[in-house]
Formats: sequence, C-alpha cells, structure tokens
Amino acid sequence: MALNRDFIGRRYASSAPYEVSRVKIREFATAICDDNPVFRDREAAQAAGHPDVVAPPTFPIVFSLQSGGEALMDPELGLNFAMVVHGEQRFEYVRPIYAGDELVTTATITDIRSAGRNELLTIRSDISTVAGEPVCVTYNTIVERGGAG
Repeated sequence: MALNRDFIGRRYASSAPYEVSRVKIREFATAICDDNPVFRDREAAQAAGHPDVVAPPTFPIVFSLQSGGEALMDPELGLNFAMVVHGEQRFEYVRPIYAGDELVTTATITDIRSAGRNELLTIRSDISTVAGEPVCVTYNTIVERGGAG
C-alpha cells in the first residue's frame, strides 16, 4: 500500500525547545566513538574558538525528527513501522550547535515517492534558536520496504 501523498507539504513544529546540554553532547560523542575534545571539554572548545562545547555534526538527529514524528505516527499516512529502515540523512549548517542552545524545529514532509517496491519519505527539519537564529537544516529519508508495487 502506498503512503498517503496528501502529507507532502505538511509542517510540524516542535512543542517545546530542545535544551542542548554538555552531558547530552558528551553522551552522543561517546555513542558515535568520537573522542574529539571540543565535544567533551569546555576549555578545549574555547581554545578552538567556540563559546562552549560543540555538538558533533550528526547530533541534530537526536531531536530533529521529534516534530515530524507526529506525522509518522498518524495512521492516515499509512506507514508500516515494521518495514521501515533508515535511508539517508544529511545536514546543512549555518553555525555549530553549542551546549546551552535552546533549539526549535519545524519539520516538513517534502517528498513521498515509490522506488521499486519501496516507499521513500523525506522530512526536512529547519532548526533555529528560540530567538529565531537559523542553525541548521536536516534532511532525513526513511524507507518503507515492500510498500509499493
């Protein structure tokens, strides 16, 4: 069964800001096995010219899909989670994410298409500070295997 194409263009905003902490950044760096000191030590980050600990480039995956999750959970979309795998992700940065940032996300379903027997759903998440400063844009594609055909 094909995903509901009526969802293309729908936007979803985060219900609360995501507060970036040094602990969360350190835990993420540990999880991805990156021991770069700017991800773990404030003094090292400041020596490198940053105001505080820097988040690794893929860190937004932690919170960027939360606002789009509302769409993914909607039964009218028709997504079969048992058949979902990660397809692709990419990040476009305006500036790094730092400990102490309070970030909000607006997710938009930008594409739903068939590829063979699979359905591909792409979500763009625009991430900014609570003051409106753009930080980055993430693009996440998930694949529902065997959905079309």
